[in-house]
This record gives sequence, structure tokens and C-alpha cells, in this order.
Amino acid sequence: MTNTRIAAIDVGNDSLKAIFGRMEAELNIPNVIARDIEDRPIIGIEELDNQDPLNGIHIRVHSPILKDNNAIYRVGQLATKSDNSSELDPGSSKSEEDQTIIMLFAALALDAVRDENKQIFKKSNNVVEATYLLGTGLPLREVKEGKDVGYRSQLLSAVHQVEFLVTPKYQGQKVNIKFDEVKVYPEGFAAFINLVMDNNLNIVNKELIDRRILIQDIGGLSTDIAVIKDRKVDDDKAQGFNLGVSESLEMIREEIRSRHGVELDSRRDVVEIITKKNDRNHIMVKGSRTSVHDIVDRILFELAKKQYRILRNTWQKNSQTEICYFIGGGSLILKEYLKTMNNKLDGYNIDFFEDEKESIWMMANAYYKLISDFARKAEKVPAAAPKEEQKQGKTN
Repeated sequence: MTNTRIAAIDVGNDSLKAIFGRMEAELNIPNVIARDIEDRPIIGIEELDNQDPLNGIHIRVHSPILKDNNAIYRVGQLATKSDNSSELDPGSSKSEEDQTIIMLFAALALDAVRDENKQIFKKSNNVVEATYLLGTGLPLREVKEGKDVGYRSQLLSAVHQVEFLVTPKYQGQKVNIKFDEVKVYPEGFAAFINLVMDNNLNIVNKELIDRRILIQDIGGLSTDIAVIKDRKVDDDKAQGFNLGVSESLEMIREEIRSRHGVELDSRRDVVEIITKKNDRNHIMVKGSRTSVHDIVDRILFELAKKQYRILRNTWQKNSQTEICYFIGGGSLILKEYLKTMNNKLDGYNIDFFEDEKESIWMMANAYYKLISDFARKAEKVPAAAPKEEQKQGKTN
């Protein structure tokens, strides 16, 4: 019998957000990877195990579903410091990128090797055998194109291995990952679930349940807009656009480099500059505090105009819409620009999530609610049911 652990993972374009077990563990890792060598140089190797593993994720990933199998990577914070770091490009499909898989497996492996999980997963000769019940998602555009089916089948098709190389605390350990089940949810539907239901899928926002709602999810590489009617996503009207904030962040990063000679490691550095509470839109240039407000405002205002055009066109085609919720990391960056524009122009009924974590973690929370509900129902399958319908082991 195998113990199966719940994992709800949102591989966002900016960062991965993951919730495990009975919500007792979570991870947030920048979605950045960099190819590396096996023996990466490190100062103070004897102090390695005193460091945070999240700041030094260095792994070899073996899986037949990867285009580049058995390669070695720096992941997350460690990768942002590399000259060859890679972030997802505009126009790419999340379901078809090795980077999505690598991030997913890295997060699962980091959870599997935790000391707290010794009673759940078997371990022999530094190899952990981990089985997960995974809830994750893809943009509406990719789901409408049927890419969720292939993505799910690939994950289920094999045992995947992550080997920790020069990683704090976990060096030399391997994790074999397999999936008892994988559920891939469309992101717009997941957002609706998170808006109206609690962790047990009980309706908590009754005032929203029968309203006509738009959900505009602004991500790094794309924007999904879901039309909610009669408590479900209208598949015919749901749309995905290859328009996110990543390209604008790169433009800001490049202009800061060319104008001020300051190299920022990644898009995440740009996000920190434009969202931090103190000294927002300021950088240090040769030790002097310097404003980049004009650069940020010009580039983000242009992006906000494009996002507002999407809202206007969608609302015109769905004239009985009652409210539009802006979600995702991109909505936090563009919030003030969109509010200002809406006040001057159409005055639509729009709303944002003031709680930054709630907005950023919305998808991961939704996947957790959905996969937990699936697990509860699976445990109630009658004993006489066909063998393939029964859950193996218990779900943690």
C-alpha cells in the first residue's frame, strides 16, 4: 500500500506557488532556471547545511517526458544569479515547456525530502519514493486547445526522478516521483471556485454565486478572461491572449540598464522595485537613490491601455456582466493604472484583491480546494467498486 500526499501547484510565470498535505506546508519559488554543472563552485561548502535549501536548489532531473532529459539545473533564487538564467518567453505554452515540468518536480522533491514526511514516504539508500495526488492548472487558451489532456497523461506516464546535488540539507538525496492521479484545471474556473467556496467547497460568497462575472487573470506571459454564467465558465466566450506583464518588465529592465547602467538579475527584481512599500520606483545608482518612475509609468501605462481594451471588448460582448475581478500577479502591478483609466473612461464595476497574498495565491488555493474535494470523494468509493476506481492507500 502506498501513502499518497496531496499537492496543489500553480506554476505561475513569475513564481511557483504550492500547497501540500493538509495545508501544513507551502512553497513559493521564482520561476527561473539555469543550466549548470554537477560540481557547482561554492564558498564555505562546510556551512552548506546551515543554509536555506530554497536559496540553493541545485538538481539533476530525469524524466522521459523532458525534451532535455537528465540535465542539471539551478532553480529559483539560485538561478536568478546566473548569466544564463531562463524565464518563460511570451507566446510560449506552459504545458509544452520543460521549464514548467522542472519547476513542478523541484517543488514536489523539496516537499518529499522534508523530515516531517518520513512517516509518509519510504526512504532507502537516500532515495525517497514519493506518490502524489496533484492538482494543477493551465491557461484557458491551452485548455481550449486540448493541451491539458497531453500534459496530464505525460505526468502520469512514468516515474520521474529529482537528484539533489549541491543543495543545502538535501545534498545526495534522490526523490522518485509518481502520481496516483493528476487533475488539470482551467485557470478561470479555478479562480471562480476560489471566489465563492471555502476549502470544503461550501459556498461562502452567496452574493456571487448566481451573478454574471468576468475574471481577468493577468499573468506574466498571458491574460485569461473567463465569463462566468450559471455557476460555470462559458467555454465559448472564455478567451486567452498572449499579453502579460513579462515583456513590459523586460522593457523596464533594459531601459534601466541602458539609461543608468544598472543590471537587474531578473524580472522579479523589477517587480520588487515597482511594488515595494518604501522607495517604490527607486533604485540605487552608484550609491545614490535614483527614481525610475518615468520609465515605469510610461511602459506600464501602455500595457494597462491594452488590458483595458480587452476588458472593454469583453464587456461589450457580455453586456449583462455585473462585475469584473482582476486577479494574478499582473493585476497587482497594473492595479492603480487600470483604476485611474476606468474612472476617467467607462466606469465599469471592477474589483481587485487588496490582500496581495490572496491574489497571488488564488490559483494554488483553488487547486487545493478542488483536489482535496476529489480526494474526499475518492475515499468514499464503495469497496465493491471495480479495482481501477478505488484509491490505493490513504490520502494525506
